[in-house]
Amino acid sequence: MTSLPTLSNPNVTSYCVIKAPFGCLGISTELVEGSLMLSRIDYLPSNAVLVAPQNQLAKEIARQCNAYFKDPHWQFDLPTKPVGTEHQRKVWTSTQDIPVGKTRTYGEVAKKIKSGARAVGTACGANPYPLITPCHRVVSAQGIGGFMKENAPGLYRQIKFWLLEHEGVL
Repeated sequence: MTSLPTLSNPNVTSYCVIKAPFGCLGISTELVEGSLMLSRIDYLPSNAVLVAPQNQLAKEIARQCNAYFKDPHWQFDLPTKPVGTEHQRKVWTSTQDIPVGKTRTYGEVAKKIKSGARAVGTACGANPYPLITPCHRVVSAQGIGGFMKENAPGLYRQIKFWLLEHEGVL
């Protein structure tokens, strides 16, 4: 894991917006128990207002995201804020085992963790760390499947297509 300094200010949170090949990424960092951690990544449309990273962790996250955009085999190494239910964490951990250039169906992931396919889809939709936790590699048995359905499904579906193409799946 990348070594980053801890901060003494208990109210440190920061949000930046960086360019991505498919639009923009919103990156939130937050101080958690004395350590600065990634707290969320948001997929944003290309017309989002860019905001420069304001702390070392945000700069490192932006650097690693850009490295991934150049090389889909890039391995992220970032401190993330612990979040999610036990089930969500099982799903997100399972997606980490899917190699670049490969996919698994919601049903395959569900079978592996002894869950249901819809519950896996719901957990993927709630993933706070897209790119880093690659839920885009989980697809429907009949096609690409949904992706972060709660907001702008057209945008998120386009991003899922871009990511899978970037990783050599499509």
